[in-house]
Amino acid sequence: MPAYYDEKTKTWFCKFYYTDYTGVRKQKKKRGFKLQREAKEWERAFLEKQQGTPDMTFQALYDIYMEDMEHRLRPNTTNTKKSVFENRILPHFKEKPINSITPADIRAWQNIQIAAGYSDSYLCRMHGIMSALFNYAVTYYNLPSNPCAKAGRMGKHTHLINFWTLDQYNRFIQHIEDIRAKTALDLLFYSGMRFGEMMALTLGDIDLAANTISITKTFHQSMHTIGPPKTENSVRCIAMPPSIIGEILTYTSKIYGINPHDRIFTFTNSLLRGNIKRGTEKAGIPRIRIHDLRHSHVSLLIELGFSPHLIAERIGDTVQMVNNTYGHLYPSKHEEVADKLNQIIVPK
Repeated sequence: MPAYYDEKTKTWFCKFYYTDYTGVRKQKKKRGFKLQREAKEWERAFLEKQQGTPDMTFQALYDIYMEDMEHRLRPNTTNTKKSVFENRILPHFKEKPINSITPADIRAWQNIQIAAGYSDSYLCRMHGIMSALFNYAVTYYNLPSNPCAKAGRMGKHTHLINFWTLDQYNRFIQHIEDIRAKTALDLLFYSGMRFGEMMALTLGDIDLAANTISITKTFHQSMHTIGPPKTENSVRCIAMPPSIIGEILTYTSKIYGINPHDRIFTFTNSLLRGNIKRGTEKAGIPRIRIHDLRHSHVSLLIELGFSPHLIAERIGDTVQMVNNTYGHLYPSKHEEVADKLNQIIVPK
């Protein structure tokens, strides 16, 4: 694996042949390295990616995996994976060949994360992201087994959700004076839509005659782009209280020159977070996240007696998700079943 020195530029370069995945032999040349070692390392990493062998480094596998996933996952999902990998995983395994990483190595890494005091849900997410990478290597690059499987999980999924009751929300919203924040908060609480879905709304998405809002897209704040909503179920039409539609129109009438295809809300989530912080302090109620307004909407619908099927359609999710996430909020029917059975038992 030689490297060459360019007298003209005073830098090193590598030049070599390789066989691509179609079996075609090609030449590769890369210039501009300050050190000979850097040129050789770049060539080695490139060949590892092409060959995809179990002795490739963890970094090489990560690069291949993320390049593949970027074509298959939504930007927010890939950004979450990248953040976890780059901050919590790569520093521990970057240069280690993947076939030399043992369950004991995974266990040691887990103990470091647990000692850092992260929440159970975040620990569980980290483990899932790590395990998915090794499963990818097992499936596509002949890694014999996934060391995460033998190491065991860390953390756990938590179904604890925070929400406001209608009374708490009414006490809170009276302290919100910013018309942008109040309109957005009312919309989130009474529609159950996701924050990104709300941020992508345009005037054209609102049907004034039917008092409905069409959800067909979402706004990715980190990249300032608009894309399709989270899932196929997320494409929906939400029937809204006329008073909320009127509130939206009052707000948009104050936006000079707004067109049907212009976004209604153009602020960042920090505007809502700040208003939630100040409003909860004044109202004397627990602070919740923006996303918890979606939970609050669902809990309100459950209290009003609506079925999981209708709720799932309204919030753009599945009945299974509603039952799994919010099932504990439904009143228990077991005593009612026992009472009904008792009424039909024939006295002996």
